[in-house]
Amino acid sequence: MGDDLTYDWNHDAELYGGRVVALEDETLRDGLQSPSVIDPSIEEKLELLHLMEKLGVHGADIGLPGAGARNREHVVRMCREIRDQRMRLEPSCAARTVIADIQPVVEVSQEVGINVAANVFLGSSPIRLYAEDWTLDRLLKLTEEAVSYTIRNGITCMYVTEDTTRAQPETLRRLYTCAIEAGARRICLADTCGHSTPHGVKALVHFIRGVVRDTGEDVKIDWHGHRDRGLGISNALAAVEAGADRVHGTAAGVGERVGNVPMDVLIVNLVEMGLIESDVSLLPQYVATAARATGVPVPPWWPVRARAEVEVG
Repeated sequence: MGDDLTYDWNHDAELYGGRVVALEDETLRDGLQSPSVIDPSIEEKLELLHLMEKLGVHGADIGLPGAGARNREHVVRMCREIRDQRMRLEPSCAARTVIADIQPVVEVSQEVGINVAANVFLGSSPIRLYAEDWTLDRLLKLTEEAVSYTIRNGITCMYVTEDTTRAQPETLRRLYTCAIEAGARRICLADTCGHSTPHGVKALVHFIRGVVRDTGEDVKIDWHGHRDRGLGISNALAAVEAGADRVHGTAAGVGERVGNVPMDVLIVNLVEMGLIESDVSLLPQYVATAARATGVPVPPWWPVRARAEVEVG
């Protein structure tokens, strides 16, 4: 009888083809890149990992071990928890496209005995090339060296271009093709400055899908968005509609400037659209835990109604 009481104009199942979308949680890495965020204790990070697992999140970027001893220690401890508790959650770590950043990820993977993917990144837009005094040839050299080193050392690689949504098409074609030829089997499109609109996201994803087809390889495409124009959720859903395989987010959208795509709100939408299964009753706890751990308050109007559970000191 319930279906007779409303009519759904969304027709999401038809639009998205009923496919399953994967999720990558960036709360413990990109979410902590903010001057007003507290770096959580290892106990709080482990608590968040378990909540991600219960929510059905597929992967988590758990830090940048090349940034120092504390970062590496926390990454190792989280990887051991994932291993010992037999979590389905797939860990990854961020790294610049330099060996000094990638080597610690390799060492962690070898020490713990599980695959820890390296998410290697570098800037790609004209303004980044201008600011860093980079040439495209230099970016291609860094890309080939970083991805090849990662693959040779037995761990998987996701290749990320920062500021993808403001980069030249031919630059992106050459960088992603280079990364794929070097062995990357997952690539990430990043709206680093929250510049894109849903129309722009679709155009970009369609273009990159064409680049991937031209390589003849089976490569997954990720979308990583920010909220500077308030379009984080809309852009993430546009990326899914255009064919992205996985989307990134953080608890309550915590992150630099105005934040990232809020994972909790994303999960609610994807569940409603029939694209994932998740126990949404856990979302208030997930958001409240992240808020306490990072010191970032949740607005009283937040969609998952976690405000009553949050006590930020």
